[in-house]
Amino acid sequence: MRKIVVLTSVSLDGVMQAPGGPDEDRSNNFNYGGWTFPYFDEEAGAVMGKQMGVPFDLLLGRKTYNIFAAYWPQQNEAENPGAAPLNKAIKYVVSHAQRQLQWENSVLIHENPVENIKALKTQDGPMLQVHGSGNLIQTLLKNDIVDELWLKIFPVTLASGKRLFGDGAIPAAFTLYESSITSKGVIIANYKRAGEVETGSF
Repeated sequence: MRKIVVLTSVSLDGVMQAPGGPDEDRSNNFNYGGWTFPYFDEEAGAVMGKQMGVPFDLLLGRKTYNIFAAYWPQQNEAENPGAAPLNKAIKYVVSHAQRQLQWENSVLIHENPVENIKALKTQDGPMLQVHGSGNLIQTLLKNDIVDELWLKIFPVTLASGKRLFGDGAIPAAFTLYESSITSKGVIIANYKRAGEVETGSF
């Protein structure tokens, strides 16, 4: 049984849009692309290295796939340590439209995405990491097929932008099983899905 792990950089008010650069995603007039950059340091880089150092395949939405496919295959794997695991991984790409996928080891999921993703989870293989892919994440959350959230919570509010828990949010409990804080105030928090929401009274 494979698990689906969502790796996301998120602001204090839940925004996940365009963390990496100004032109990553300007949709809906988002003007704060690259908002993680001032807080990213060697500690955050070490966390990324650890997370990318485990065996994984990728589960990506079309937009994130296009961004990755335009960049990572052109990188020197000896000089850029992130390139080799991403290029080696099988890339499962969820798209509403038929398309040719040029990046090596890419597989299109076009029809019945939820059923196909659930079937992927039943197979033997490494975890399926989800990077970016805001629309896909909403589908995964709505259908309760996210097993873990690996969050990097940055000390900034953005007021607008695509949110991690947007249209796909459902009532769900999670257990924090690993956490740390970088010297620049980024909270690293890993959560496992943990059943239903429990309530009580004081």
